[in-house]
Amino acid sequence: MKILYHHRTASKDGQAVHIVEMIDALRSEGHEVRVVAPGASEANADAVVQGGGRMGSDMDWVHRLKAMLPKAAYELMELAYNLVAYRKLMAAARDFHPHVIYERYNLFLLAGLMVKRRLGIPLLLEVNSPLVLERSQHSGGLALQRLARWAEGTAWRGADAVLPVTEVLADHVRACGVPTERIHVVPNGINRAHFADAPMPDAAKMRLGLEGAVVLGFTGFVRDWHGVDRIIDWMASPQAPQGTHLLVVGDGPVRAELEAQAQRLGLADRVTFTGVIHRDQVPSFVAAFDVALQPAVTPYASPLKLMEYLVLGKAVVAPATPNLQEVLTDDVNALMFEQALPGALESALTRICTDTLLRQRLAQGAADTIDRLDLTWIGNARRVTALVEAG
Repeated sequence: MKILYHHRTASKDGQAVHIVEMIDALRSEGHEVRVVAPGASEANADAVVQGGGRMGSDMDWVHRLKAMLPKAAYELMELAYNLVAYRKLMAAARDFHPHVIYERYNLFLLAGLMVKRRLGIPLLLEVNSPLVLERSQHSGGLALQRLARWAEGTAWRGADAVLPVTEVLADHVRACGVPTERIHVVPNGINRAHFADAPMPDAAKMRLGLEGAVVLGFTGFVRDWHGVDRIIDWMASPQAPQGTHLLVVGDGPVRAELEAQAQRLGLADRVTFTGVIHRDQVPSFVAAFDVALQPAVTPYASPLKLMEYLVLGKAVVAPATPNLQEVLTDDVNALMFEQALPGALESALTRICTDTLLRQRLAQGAADTIDRLDLTWIGNARRVTALVEAG
């Protein structure tokens, strides 16, 4: 199958992982994939997507541009980008003759739909978040609300199939007027090969100087809403075993605050930040975790970090939100807590850190989850191409 893959993503965070892994999985299944992306000719779009592999950093130039411009002007620039994207997509489509366009949804991005309507090529639209809602609540909000709602609804309703990453997100898509038969949930996945050479836990701990510790781990770009401060507060409480150590694999805007908090509470030697690392290094750090932390979650997300925890068989602590319960089951592959209940996270941490057998049982349940639900990028590639073949 010939697949024209289109996106408007310049970040080197989890979005880039999703893009790279999905393209690689489609190609590994024997399909021909051509990438059209911002800031790249068709010849080197793949190189731009790969981006060197450094994870945990944000798009500083985008943030600077947003800060310089009035919100309305920035949003109109996003809409105007369709002229550039449409020209590139049309040229690629006429040269490549794809069977399908696969587009990663972004706000105000309508180029894939425009080419679909012009050339009659089926459009699959991957949706990772309801961006009108998300951007209305964060980053200072949206200036052009009505235009944004129109663009989002037009993109979602115009696609031949919409691929949200969770059932919760599928409800958002359905509420926008997309028929249920055109909605197909495709959660984030994992590349088993990327984690195949991860060291055994004891070896991973030894390399980091954490022998004998119960290691609580978190991966990703840590922000204030993630609740890592609660983990540190708990570590300073009488309920926490003295042998616990927090390992944050990544960086983030609240790193300095969290390090100062640990220093203030006398925990400076029990909290470690790796800083920004190459994505190839992630497995060797996650391997050292005894307890993998998902202390908070966006209610419609399919967290990539969760897949990393599961593939390496880590005992997970996570809130009992509907989107996570699509993958996790309390006391089977995770210890889940009620997010709104005061002290629930802390009680879960105390229980799991003081019960070795519980950690072992949950770890085995976690390891079994990937195969049971086929949470792999290869599985996702097969789901996508099956939709195209089914017409």
